[in-house]
Order: sequence, then C-alpha cells, then structure tokens
Amino acid sequence: MIMDDNQPENNSNELKRGLKSRHLTMISLGGALGTGIFLASGGSIHSAGPGGALAAYLIIGIMVFFLMTSLGELAAYMPTSGSFSTYATRYVDPAFGFALGWNYWFNWAITIAAELSAATLVMKFWFPHSSSLFWSALFLVIIFLLNFLSVKSYGESEYWFAFIKVATVIIFLIVGILMILGIFHSNTVGFKNFTIGDAPFHGGILATFGIFLAAGFSFQGTELLGVSAGESDDPEKTVPRAMKSVFWRILLFYVLAILVISLIIPYTNKSLASESVMVSPFTLVFKKAGLAFAASVMNAVILTAVLSSGNSGLYASTRMLYALAKEGKAPRFLTKVNKRGVPIWALIITALIGAFAFLASIFGDGIVYTWLLNISGLSGFIAWLGIAVCHYRFRRAYVAQGRDLNDLPYRAKWFPFGPIFAFIVCMIVVIGQNYSAFLGGHIDWNGLFVSYIGIPIFLIVWLGYKFIKKTKVIPLKQCDFDRKID
Repeated sequence: MIMDDNQPENNSNELKRGLKSRHLTMISLGGALGTGIFLASGGSIHSAGPGGALAAYLIIGIMVFFLMTSLGELAAYMPTSGSFSTYATRYVDPAFGFALGWNYWFNWAITIAAELSAATLVMKFWFPHSSSLFWSALFLVIIFLLNFLSVKSYGESEYWFAFIKVATVIIFLIVGILMILGIFHSNTVGFKNFTIGDAPFHGGILATFGIFLAAGFSFQGTELLGVSAGESDDPEKTVPRAMKSVFWRILLFYVLAILVISLIIPYTNKSLASESVMVSPFTLVFKKAGLAFAASVMNAVILTAVLSSGNSGLYASTRMLYALAKEGKAPRFLTKVNKRGVPIWALIITALIGAFAFLASIFGDGIVYTWLLNISGLSGFIAWLGIAVCHYRFRRAYVAQGRDLNDLPYRAKWFPFGPIFAFIVCMIVVIGQNYSAFLGGHIDWNGLFVSYIGIPIFLIVWLGYKFIKKTKVIPLKQCDFDRKID
C-alpha cells in the first residue's frame, strides 16, 4: 500500500488521520441515505409502480456495487483525500484528474447551498413565519464549526447523523413488516397492493427507465468513502471493511423500504408523488400504523439528513480542493492547515462559495442559482464514470508492470467486468437524463441544453487544461505506483 502525504507529521500542511472504521462506514452510509429514500422513493413507486421502482433501484444498486469495489481497491492501495482525482492524474491523464477534481468540488459546493435551502423549508414546518436567512446562516455556521474543529469532530457528527437515519429506516421496516403481516394493524395488508391496477410495472418500460435515472441520484454520496480514506486510521484494513458492509446495507434499506411502502400504500395514491414531509411515504406508513406524531418525527429525521448532506458536502469539497492545491492544480495557499490538521483556507473558500450560491437562490429570481444547479446536475455521475476509468487503468497498469495482484490490500472481484459494466450503465444514465426531450415529434432544445450543460463544461475544463499543459495519456508501463504523493 502507498501511504500518501496525509500523515500526522510535524508539517504545517499535513492532514491528520482521525477517522476510524465505524466513521468510514457511517459516512458512506449516511451519504446515500437522504431525501432519496425518505421522500423520492414515494414518487418512484407512483411513477413506475412497485415492480418498476424495485427493478430500477436493483440495477443501479448493482452498478454502485461495482463502483464501490473499484474505489475500495484504489483507496486501500493509495488512501488520499484527492481520491479519484489523484488516481486519474496517476493512471489516466493529469488533465483528466484536474477536471474530475474541480468537477467534484463544484458539485459538493453547490450541494451545500441546496441543503441550506432545504433546511430552511424543513424549519418552516415548525416556524412558518421565521426568516429563511436566519436558519440558513445558523446551519452553515454549525456545519462549518463541525468541519473546523477537527476531522474527528466531523467523523463523529456524521456518525450520529447517519445513525439517526439508519435507526429510522430500521424502525420503519419493522413497523411496516408487522403491518403487512397484520400484527401491527387491524387488517392484514398482505400483497394485494403489489398487483393493484396495472402494477407491478406501471407506465411500461419508459416509466421504469425514468426511475432508473432518478435512482442514481439517491445512491450518490457512497463515493465519500474514497475521499475520507485519506484521513482514516489503518486504511489498508478499515477501507475494505467499510466498503463491504456499506453497500449491502444501502441496497437492503432501499429495496426493503420500497417493497414495504408499495405493499402498504398503493402506487395509485397521489400523495406518494408529493415532496412535502407532511406526506412523505414514511410519514404515510407511520400514520397508517396509528402513530399520529409521524410528520413531526420524520421532519426531524429529514432535517438530520439535510444537515448530514451539507456536512459531508463541506468536508468532501474542502478535501478535494486541498488535494488539488497539493498537486499544483489550485492556488498553493489552499494547502495550509491549522494545528488540528484541517485545511482551513480550503474550508473557508468552499463555505463562502456555498453561502454565495445560497444567497443567489433567495435574492432576485434565482436565475444564477438555477444555472449553478443545472451545471452540477450530472457532476456526480461524471465522478462515477471517472472511478470506473481509474480502476480499469490502475489494474491494467499494475499487471502490465509485472506486479502481483495478491499484494493488493483489497482486490475487487469480477475485473474487468465490474468497471466496464459500471461505466456502461453510468453512461446510459448520463446520456438518458432528459430522454423525454426527444419524444413528442420534436426536440426540446432548451430542455436538452439545461439538462446537459454540465457535460460540455467538464469537457472544456478537461481539454483546456490538456491543451495548456500539453498533457498526454500515461502509458500503462509508466504509471507511477511507488512515488509518494507530494
């Protein structure tokens, strides 16, 4: 295993390893358990029926499994906060690494603003006449301080944020299964709702494909494991352990939650399509079980999910910006860390960008913020594509240089099928984002532009850096496995 420069040395620009295995597991788990499961799952069932929603999430889940194993192999061998940006620089092309790094930073920086907006809406549930600016400022200060104190404070806070979400899902599943069996409800629910109307597959293949695209957003955040590996204790052991456990838990939670919701609430119920916490599918099920306080509890859980996402977003974007600076792809002052090992300037700049984006959403008509969201829309999928490419090149270069695969701390199974399958499925998701723009006998050019604007911007950054720096794709036998990251 290559140890990167993120070791706790007596150097003013070094990060500190303060994350344990339980932190890594919960960070990655918490990154994927958010509004996708608590709110969007209902809309998925309503649009494609229970069978369509289950099929879509299963296929995306398999893709994420291969992405996680790919990232696990890379992160266990070379734990670094630069993650796939650093891997791309070493095993593909420095220009590709530059574009991936800035793409990922931008994606999470804008996500911070989105989560601040969501948090204010959640608080309006309890305080309808309160100031949005007050709540957003308060939550930004909270997540800034959690990141400012130390990586351990971030890891511990994220652990408990994720714990609340996991506990909620487990309680929901237990209550739901008891209702289905007639133990927690006067009438046995059974399986009748699974085949009501034209279920289980409502709306045909196009409806399922639409959910297939949306499901990908629900799983985004699992790649946080790769970024946080750079500050973990004994990553050679903790990264594979966290990677193995987190995927199966996420898939199990999503699949079982969708199954329980679709059995208890028929897909024809229009409330499933709502994005309001008052009619969250979890709230609907809890209320059906006779738990009158369900809406307030779920609102608190969703607030936790929002804060968790903002907390993780600030951490991930800060570390990526720091890593880019260490590699000379961002201003050098961003490598400065405080005495607790936190990259302070990278944190401040990222928080300011998030705050600016949030202000752009509440002042004027929000046009700037809308465009920022549109640009970042596909950023997560672009990062996933990068992971697949990096792993494929890493393994081929490793073998081409005569190295023994048994020496890898963790080896992903099913190579090369895994990264190739993940790349193809992810590419289908990217290309098909707005397939509806081609339907109806004419092309919706405005819709296409809005949906895909992130792709040409990524290509401009990638090819622009390549042209300026004259970088080339690194030959397999010249990929660097030995040099310490500097």
